[in-house]
Amino acid sequence: MQYRRSTQAGACYFFTVNLADRRQDLLVRHIDLLRAAFTKVKRRYPFHIDAAVVLPDHLHTLWTLPEGDADFAKRWRLIKVAFSRELPQDEQISASRRYKGERGIWQRRYWEHLIRDEQDFRNHLDYIHFNPVKHGWVNRCTDWPYSSFHRYVANGFLSEDWGVEESFDQGLCFGE
Repeated sequence: MQYRRSTQAGACYFFTVNLADRRQDLLVRHIDLLRAAFTKVKRRYPFHIDAAVVLPDHLHTLWTLPEGDADFAKRWRLIKVAFSRELPQDEQISASRRYKGERGIWQRRYWEHLIRDEQDFRNHLDYIHFNPVKHGWVNRCTDWPYSSFHRYVANGFLSEDWGVEESFDQGLCFGE
């Protein structure tokens, strides 16, 4: 089956990428391997990470691709492969995956969304930064270590208490 994906060169995209076994915590347990995979791929196939959050079993990112380039699929494939190669081969592998020479680390597919405008970007940025609270990992965004939230606070675009009930309604102080 062929899946139709939006492919607009130089565009900004939101992604959700999941582990195959959502009970695992591989992404935070091996955060250094995940970071290394991203760094390796970015060196060869540049893109800008506008925002990201890594949770134990899935991650969300906002990427901006270079002008004239729409190949996010290659980047995700290479990131998944680079990360998986560094892990011990102890996961359960289905016959279908074994036949295709795949590991059992990642879900085959991922969610992508072409960002339409600044408001769409802001909505997805907020979603990314609030996600650890939404899933109950922390009570405040600032308490989750694997998030670009800290970069936005350091650059003065968000306050440390953003996402706390009283300040959440104030919205995003955006300007990057």
